[in-house]
Amino acid sequence: MPGSVRAHSLFLRLHGLWLPLFNYEPASESSEAGSFVSGNPEAPKLDPIGGQALVEGVLMRAPGRIAVAARAPDGSIAVEGRDFIPFSKRHPLLALPVLRGAASLVEALTVGARALSWSAGIQEKGTADPEHLAPPSSLKDKAISTVTLVGSLALALALFQLLPYGVASFVAGGSREHPANPLLFNASAGIVRITLLIGYMWALSFLPDVRRLFQYHGAEHKSIFSHEGGLGLAPDAIAAQPRFHPRCGTSFILIVALTCILFFSLFDAIMLHVIGFAYPNFLVRFLIHLPFVPVVAGLSFELLRLSAKRQDSAWVRAMTKPGLWLQRITTREPDRDQIEVAIVSAKAALSA
Repeated sequence: MPGSVRAHSLFLRLHGLWLPLFNYEPASESSEAGSFVSGNPEAPKLDPIGGQALVEGVLMRAPGRIAVAARAPDGSIAVEGRDFIPFSKRHPLLALPVLRGAASLVEALTVGARALSWSAGIQEKGTADPEHLAPPSSLKDKAISTVTLVGSLALALALFQLLPYGVASFVAGGSREHPANPLLFNASAGIVRITLLIGYMWALSFLPDVRRLFQYHGAEHKSIFSHEGGLGLAPDAIAAQPRFHPRCGTSFILIVALTCILFFSLFDAIMLHVIGFAYPNFLVRFLIHLPFVPVVAGLSFELLRLSAKRQDSAWVRAMTKPGLWLQRITTREPDRDQIEVAIVSAKAALSA
């Protein structure tokens, strides 16, 4: 593996919350996954899978099961699979539309961060000795996991929510006496947010370690396409697939950014014209909006699911184009060794 193993692992551990968002693909819950991916209604209806790129590895999720695989520095492949019941199956309330999206996002962040840590541990050990992927058990491990998750989330909110609001306040103005136009303010914040997101992804793509992670992201996409299209998990079939997937987390982040503009423009219009409340400054606006961020995430998740199921529609394909274009940054063409790791992970997730 190129570069310092410890520096590689440390960097990706620190980005354990952010990178899963770029790489996360929820498994389609449609029983017709094969037909929508391949465009062939006669394609076999196979168990849908989703996944995420890891440090020199891939995480795969299938109905009722999760698996991780990573190539160790000695060339061997570490793999672990286990049964997995998502929040929406354990708590019926979290299976409702919008709520299931917010719950799925939280679940993806926690599982993804844990899986990144698992794969980083494989690199640090240097061999494919068993390294269990399990929730933290000790009080110390739970505390570290919680602090890391909360700290990363706070940093993400500060950079992609609070900072855009600060910039938008200069563009659109706004005070209790002279309220900002809701659409102008949120559109300005949205433009800043999308610019920051693209710039952040683009800057990361130049780092050698992240570039390799994005190659595994490409291997994961290609494997999902090949499996759900009924072509199996043979290396040649996978290599021939596209690396841009409509369920990609990169597309999800863009959908969230656009949904924020529409949702909070409507929200602020109601606050101003119906309730009669004008925000005194952008900090108050940020604090009032903050509890509704999970709602925006849930709505965005539903839009992502809908767009993935309606890829045969011309207008849906047109709307998803920007997200697919952004995947040119967050995916790279994988080599055969990386495809092999994705195959190992997919087979472990699909095994009963």
